[in-house]
Amino acid sequence: MKRVLMLLANGVEPLEMAAFTDVLGWANLLGDQPLELVNAGLRPRIETTFGLSLNPRHLLNELDLNSFDALALPGGFEPAGFYEEALSEPFLATIRHFVEAGKTAASVCVSSVCLGAAGVLQGRNATTYHQEGGKRKNQLVETGAVFVDRPVVVDGRIITSSGPGTATEVAFMLLEQLTSAENAAHVRKKMRFATPDREWYETPQVP
Repeated sequence: MKRVLMLLANGVEPLEMAAFTDVLGWANLLGDQPLELVNAGLRPRIETTFGLSLNPRHLLNELDLNSFDALALPGGFEPAGFYEEALSEPFLATIRHFVEAGKTAASVCVSSVCLGAAGVLQGRNATTYHQEGGKRKNQLVETGAVFVDRPVVVDGRIITSSGPGTATEVAFMLLEQLTSAENAAHVRKKMRFATPDREWYETPQVP
């Protein structure tokens, strides 16, 4: 069985989190091999970006990271306190553990900034949420990443994306890396998710 750790910071965005829970949950039920998504945080109760409260099933320090095959990182908002935990050493050390072990790390929206801060994006293609003059792109580039203005960027085992609307695509790409393209396509069809056209994948955030 493949196991995925979804690491939740206080201030996480619910939609980005739900993409992983639903896509991997459906894959476990209807896909061609079992999957387990385990969620964990640094505190027993989290306030999400838009005021939804939740209780992570585990605290990060309770888990054996070696027992997981991939890392899922939903993003969040600065006003909700996301970066206080998402840029903390426990988060960054977890990211380094997965990348150094050659395992997939899938991030949505601004959580790619965490990958950069962890030091794992040097010389690698990546993206993040970006607006004209946006500071997130600059943060990413300052960590040595090669910024690519596309909705989703895959560089080996590292998946980054540009916003909440990309979250399900990141989850399907994670599923594909863990299992197969055929299995991901099967689950996509069962969930009634359309496949974006080529133009979607090639459209930059800032023209």
